[in-house]
Amino acid sequence: MSRQYYEFFCPVKVIAGKAALEHIPYELTSIGAKRPMIVTDKGVRAAGLLDPVIAACEDSGLEIVSIFDDVPPDSSISVVRTIAALYRKEKCDSIIAVGGGSAIDTGKAVNILVSEGGDDLAKYSGAGVIKKPLNPFFVVPTTAGTGSEVTSVAVITDEVKGVKLPFTSAFLLPNAAIIDPRMTITLPPHITAATAMDAMTHSVEAFTCMAKNPLSDAYATAAIKKVSQFLPKVMDNPKDVDGRLELAQASTMAGIAFSNSMVGLVHALGHATGAICHLPHGLCMSLYLPYVLEYNLETIRQPLGELLLYLDGPEVYSATPSSRRAEASIAALRKMRNALYQQCKLPRSLKESGKVTYDQLEAIAQMALDDGAIMFNPKEADLKDVRAVLENAWAG
Repeated sequence: MSRQYYEFFCPVKVIAGKAALEHIPYELTSIGAKRPMIVTDKGVRAAGLLDPVIAACEDSGLEIVSIFDDVPPDSSISVVRTIAALYRKEKCDSIIAVGGGSAIDTGKAVNILVSEGGDDLAKYSGAGVIKKPLNPFFVVPTTAGTGSEVTSVAVITDEVKGVKLPFTSAFLLPNAAIIDPRMTITLPPHITAATAMDAMTHSVEAFTCMAKNPLSDAYATAAIKKVSQFLPKVMDNPKDVDGRLELAQASTMAGIAFSNSMVGLVHALGHATGAICHLPHGLCMSLYLPYVLEYNLETIRQPLGELLLYLDGPEVYSATPSSRRAEASIAALRKMRNALYQQCKLPRSLKESGKVTYDQLEAIAQMALDDGAIMFNPKEADLKDVRAVLENAWAG
């Protein structure tokens, strides 16, 4: 892609900080929304994470009209239809999605149906199908990894046809993303680690893939620096509120970066592995990142070398010869993964995951080749190349 032309787009208002939730009622009422519905999952509700959201609204005299708390990890068309029917029955006028990627994607899909009308979600699948603004939509992420709060994409499973339907439109973007450290303070160590590595991968691929641009670079490098600095601190002290906020902000920055510069082979492999082996997305990102960087190395030597400054700091960067900085960046990421393995047994190879068998590698390779993300990988890859990366990721 030519560096002489690029587009950068992020119209989402970000409200971040230790009292961010208390701003939700103002944001709703300022656009005339009075009957919000919360879309979430049972884990979020059981962890008590809805309580401060509900309290913030009630303290301002705003009633949460309906709560749907049964979003599954892999959301489907039938779930979206069920929620849309409840929204209409209760005469809601806005949605607050509270959760991780699945709850947020579900909220986006529900908003399509309740704004456009009807129950045929599939007809809105694809890019550019939605032609007008949707109803008020707000997002409160409870993990610091997906960046879904600032992306214009949603993926919902058609359980009848057995396929994942992608939805892409600027109108899917929320009116505001509310980033509050209270939402991630209870995340267990392995999810904290996996989601942070998801944000790290978003940033590294954003900085090294074909559609990178100066603005996405700024967000990507800032996110890499935050994850590098604060993930070890949060792993050592999970109740570190400042560290939690920094990781949440890093996730949002990474989301802005990759939604403008796209991602590559790590994501193509991750999507395929998730579909075939049902491995969590963040774990897939952590597993594949160093092996894909090694495959891309000679094509991305210069930008990957630049990342050493953000991964390991100015002292290590200045002490490392420029010709070795790309390799040192990969080494820094491996060191980070090794530390996470020691702290919470986050797998470093497909074999260590215990959920992928060797005979599944061929199917993963075939599916990855058909994934849209591979188009933006800086180095072309055929089946043999992808299989070789998988062999390395299998052995570790």
